[in-house]
Amino acid sequence: MESLKNKHKVLIVDDEDIIRDTFSRLLGYAGYECDTASNGKEALALLEKDNFSLLLSDINMPIMNGIELLRHSLKKFNELAAIMISGVDDRDVAISCLELGAYGYIIKPVQMNELVINIANALHRRELEITNKKYNTQLEKLVAERTEELTLAKEETIMTLGKAAEFRDNETAQHTYRMSHFCWLLALKHGLPEEHCEQIRLASPLHDIGKIGISDTILLKPGRLTDEEFKIIQQHSEIGYRILADAKSDLLRLGATIAYTHHEKFDGNGYPRQLKGTEIPVEGRIAAISDVFDALTTNRVYKDAIPTDKALEIMKEGRGNHFDPDILDVFLANIDDVLLIKEKCADPEENPQKN
Repeated sequence: MESLKNKHKVLIVDDEDIIRDTFSRLLGYAGYECDTASNGKEALALLEKDNFSLLLSDINMPIMNGIELLRHSLKKFNELAAIMISGVDDRDVAISCLELGAYGYIIKPVQMNELVINIANALHRRELEITNKKYNTQLEKLVAERTEELTLAKEETIMTLGKAAEFRDNETAQHTYRMSHFCWLLALKHGLPEEHCEQIRLASPLHDIGKIGISDTILLKPGRLTDEEFKIIQQHSEIGYRILADAKSDLLRLGATIAYTHHEKFDGNGYPRQLKGTEIPVEGRIAAISDVFDALTTNRVYKDAIPTDKALEIMKEGRGNHFDPDILDVFLANIDDVLLIKEKCADPEENPQKN
C-alpha cells in the first residue's frame, strides 16, 4: 500500500477552509501528498502546473462548482481519477458525476476510513485503466505493424507473380510496375474512390499472368504472328482469368477481372468475349489504355519502341473504338504524370522517349 500512496498526489478542492485542512492533514497521515484549492477555477490552475493522480472535490462551491470542475478536468486530464463530495444526498447529481467519469460520490459528513478506502480504490482502478490503455496502445501498434507487413507481403507476392509472367517476353519486367502506377493514376484521376484505386494498383500487375500458359515459340517470336498464332496468344486473357477467378481474395479476383478484360475494345471488337462499352468493367478499360501506351512506347521482343508523341496520336485514333473516350481523355489530360511514372520505372537499358 505504501508504494501506491507514495507515488500519488491528491488535489483537495472545497470552499471551506476547515474541510480542506482536515482532509489534507488526515490524508497526509495516511501517506498521501496533498495540495488544496478553494474553488474549481483555482483547482484547474493547479492541475495545469502539477501532476495529480486524484481530484477530491466538493460539489457546491462559488466561482466554479464541482460539476463544472469535473467536466473540464477530466476532459483535459484524462488520466486523473476523481471522487466527488456533497452535503446533499442527491441521486441525480450522483448519477451525473459518475456519468462524467467520477470514480466515486461521498456524502458529508465523511468518515475517515470511508474516505481513505474510496481513495485507495480509485487510485487502484486508475492504475489498472492506465495499464490497460498502454496495453491496448501497444496491441494496436503491433496489429498495425503486422497488418502493414501482411499488406507488403501481399503486394510483393502479386508483383512477383506479375513479373514471373512478364519475364517470359520482357527481361526486366518493369512493365508490371509501370502498369501498376499507370492504372492507379488513371483510376484516381477518373474519380474512383481512393481505396478502389489502391486495389487496382495492387491487382493490375496480374493482367498478363495468363502468359505462363503460352508457348515460348509464339510468345518470343520476333516477327509477325500468323493468324493461328495470334489466336493462341489471345488465350492468355482467359488463362489468366481461370488462374485467378476462384481465389478467395478480393484482390486476386480483381486481378482476374483485369486479366480477362484488358484486351476488350470499347466498340466490341476486342477479345476474348467481344464486350462493348460499359459491359467492360472500368478496371479493364483503365488497364487497356495503360497497357497499350506502355506496349507502344517500350521495346518488345517483336518490335522497337516508338516515340511518345507518335504513340499518343495512335491512341487518339482509338478514342471511342478501342478505348473508352472519357477515360482516354483523362489519360491525355494527365500525360505529364504518366510520363513521370514512365521515367521512374524505365527499363534499365531504355532511353526515355522524347516527345
